[in-house]
Amino acid sequence: MLELAALGLLQQKPLHGYYLKQQLELFMSGCISVNYGSIYPLLKRLEERRAISVMTEAEGEGGSGRKIYSITEQGRILWRQQMLEHPQESWVNARSRFAIKFFFFSYLEPERRIKLLEHRLMVCRLRLENRDTEPMPTDPYQASLWEHCRDVVQNEIQWLSQQLHRERANLSSERASVSNLNS
Repeated sequence: MLELAALGLLQQKPLHGYYLKQQLELFMSGCISVNYGSIYPLLKRLEERRAISVMTEAEGEGGSGRKIYSITEQGRILWRQQMLEHPQESWVNARSRFAIKFFFFSYLEPERRIKLLEHRLMVCRLRLENRDTEPMPTDPYQASLWEHCRDVVQNEIQWLSQQLHRERANLSSERASVSNLNS
């Protein structure tokens, strides 16, 4: 997930490692954990895979050089593949991965956004169905948390449905505009 988020941020603009870490913490802290022990090895791996390149080395404080990283075409392809995949993972990780993907939705075509929303909506509905077949705990604290978790999934379903409705409406509007131009 860190790779997906880093490549997504580098699509916005080139960044040096420290600022990339700050941006990841600012925008993704609810989804992923970011520390220097993970960010610089990630940047090195991405550079070795030619997903990013060093544009320049800017002078940092104290005269030390800072590498400024930029995404390459190969990095854009890798990012897109990761955006469109649905790996088998835990509920918590899948939820975090979707939040990261949604953050970068503006870089995808409407049809791709709709497919990702539909997939996440299906996963949430299945989660809710499975949860509703389990017996409610008898312990009052466990029952309260069980209810809270169910409410969270129901809220996510409602939010996803709204997003999906908006995406479909925007796509219909875009297609109508193109159709009118071609007439």
